[in-house]
Formats: sequence, structure tokens, C-alpha cells
Amino acid sequence: MHTRLLLASALVFFSLSLPVVRAADNTETPLIVSGSQTWLDTGIDVAPGDSVLIAAEAKPGSDASCSPDGTQGTQAGEKAPLPLGSKGALIARSTDHGDAILIGKNGQLSVGVQGRLFLGINQDSPSTCVYIAKVTVEHGQAAATQSQTGMRDKLSSAAQVFMKSQFGGKESTGQGESNSAVSGNPAVSDAGVGASGGLKLPSVILDADLRKNIDGLPRRIHDHLGNLGDMVNFVFVGSQEKVQAALMAAEWHVADLDTKEAGLKAVLNTYQKKDYLEMPMSHLYLFDRMQDFGYERAQAFSVVATRHHFRMWKAPFTWNEETVWVGAATHDTGFEKDVRTGKLTHKIDPNVDDERDGLGQGLEKTGKTKSMTYYLPPNPVQDAKNASGGSYHSDGRILVVFLN
Repeated sequence: MHTRLLLASALVFFSLSLPVVRAADNTETPLIVSGSQTWLDTGIDVAPGDSVLIAAEAKPGSDASCSPDGTQGTQAGEKAPLPLGSKGALIARSTDHGDAILIGKNGQLSVGVQGRLFLGINQDSPSTCVYIAKVTVEHGQAAATQSQTGMRDKLSSAAQVFMKSQFGGKESTGQGESNSAVSGNPAVSDAGVGASGGLKLPSVILDADLRKNIDGLPRRIHDHLGNLGDMVNFVFVGSQEKVQAALMAAEWHVADLDTKEAGLKAVLNTYQKKDYLEMPMSHLYLFDRMQDFGYERAQAFSVVATRHHFRMWKAPFTWNEETVWVGAATHDTGFEKDVRTGKLTHKIDPNVDDERDGLGQGLEKTGKTKSMTYYLPPNPVQDAKNASGGSYHSDGRILVVFLN
């Protein structure tokens, strides 16, 4: 928590004193582009007037059929980003959902709108091809000016969020008390519209074995002292690779583990004109161990005070030979005093169902889910407090997601 406060203070200072620096030209960045995923988020922000030069080659030891130019005369297929383009060719786009551009071994991308550089391989299914791409971004004067303005705006916004949280401000969009859930037939998910009204799902009868295992899950996670905290409110069914691919597509970021280096990394990223979206989160426990992964999503820099986030653990059981993951999702909206220790800690939106439903909505849009439904277990959590004493409420349902 001390690291977070130092970082927040640094953000306030930098928002007022950041010097005017022209965006650097000819910055070369080597990247690994793997056929195991559709798109690689390079982390490189681009702006109108930028020119992106890309040179690529197959990673040494790769299959002889893999080439950034693709397989000449062989179309990628209808499910590929460029169906009529060469199969296996290196492609790029300058926004999250923009049109793909053929790059090949050497290519150039002219940027027309503010965005982010993504690289990919033109294919309709995963492959073993791996390319090494060297990216050079030449910033135009307009891009430099926009970068400076954008940096100041982001830092100013982050400072405002921090100050608002210090004085008890709240950014939650919760609608108040959630509807009370009533345990009925446990074999049938209590689906439909969430308490927040944001996610409509069909009623599904879960497999008896999966239902039994979910019924046996702890209802809440706990801290290192055993204090019960956030509720378990989602279950993923799928391999680690499937889960990570889906979360990446939904723009979730894996949280860093080292809190001591977090402040320094955030400041360095600021000066390198990168967004730091991986602020570490505290260690909490389920199945007698800390989380296997923590994910978060937030406005750049404001992650110090407000973020959507969740922790997840690999379950001690599988279903149909698929890995099962169990997690707890909450929305940090600012800071408050820990009622047990008196120290400053993150404050959560008390309507935790909004975060659960938002997680489902984001995954639904990626196209990487087979299906998802709500399930109401026995003895659902409806009103409780987290490990630091903050109150929250829920309809008690668990979001169950089956991944492609």
C-alpha cells in the first residue's frame, strides 16, 4: 500500500511538471509474433502522421513452410483476417478492431487515427509459425504534439482520480441493492438478466459432476490471517492457454507480482510513453494457496486508485478432462481505511455483481466462449464484508464460462 501512495504522489507531481519532449523518431523495437494467437498487442501506441516500418523473418528453427511473406498461391481462408491474402503472411493493424494490412517480410503502415499497433499472422487456425519482427516508428510532428498532450491528460486524470478517492469519491455505476436470490432447484442455473441488468444468458442445466464440484467450492476467499473476504463469483472451464487467450482478447492485463518495483516501473513507462496497466494486487488465498493469476483493466495511470480486477485459482478438480478455474472479481473505486488495521486500502464497489457481469460481457464479445450461464449454489453469498471490512452484496450467483 505504501508503494501505491508513493506512486499516486508521483503521478500528481508529474501531471504538473512533465517537461515538453518531442516524440522520438526511428525507435526500433524487436517483437516475437507467434501463430498460437490471432493478434499480438505490441504495446506501441501510434498517432495520426506516424509511419510504421516493419521488417520480419522466421525465427531460426521454424518450420520451412513458415515465412512472413506467406505461402504464395495459397489463400489464408475465410476465417482469416485477410481471407484472400497469402496464408501465414505477417499482417498488422493500427487499432484494436481496425482492418488488417499485409506486411510480409518488409512493409509499411501509415497511421491515420490514434491507436495501437497489433501484429498477427494471416491464418484461419493456430499454427507453429514464429516470426521475429523489428518495428520502427517514425513520429510526425502532429503525433509528437498529440503524444505530449495525451500524456499530460492521462497524468492529470490519474491525479484527479487519486484525490477524489482520498476524499471518499465514488466512481461506481452500481444500481444499489441487488435482487435477493432464492435457492431453488440447484440443477438449473438461475440465469437471465443480472442484477445490474447488463448480461442476458440462457438457463442451462449443468452436468451433475460439475454442479457437485461447484457446490463444494468455498464461497469466499481469505487473507493470510484467515479473514474471509471477496466472494467466489465466476468459474472458467478450459485450458490455461484458452483462458489466457480469451482474457487477452478482452483486454485484461496480468498483474505484476513485485510491489516494490511497481512505482519505478510506472514512472519509467510514463517517460517511455507507455501505459502501466499491471499494478500489483495483494495476495489472497483459496485452496490453501495464493492466487495463480491476477488480472486487471483500468484507465492508464489511474490503476493506482481505480481498476476492474479479479484473482483466479486452478481448481483441485477437472471436468471432462478440462481444467477448471475459480475466481473472485471486484471493482476498486478508490481508497478507504481498513477497519482492522487502520491503514489505507482499496475500496470496492459494493455491488460486486456488476463486476461479474462485466467480466462475462467482455468475454462474450471476444468470440472465444462456447457458452456461459449463471448458477446459484447452495448457501449463496448475498451480504458480506471483504477482508479489510468493506461491505458488499450480491444475488449469490456464479458465472460459469465454457471456453473454446
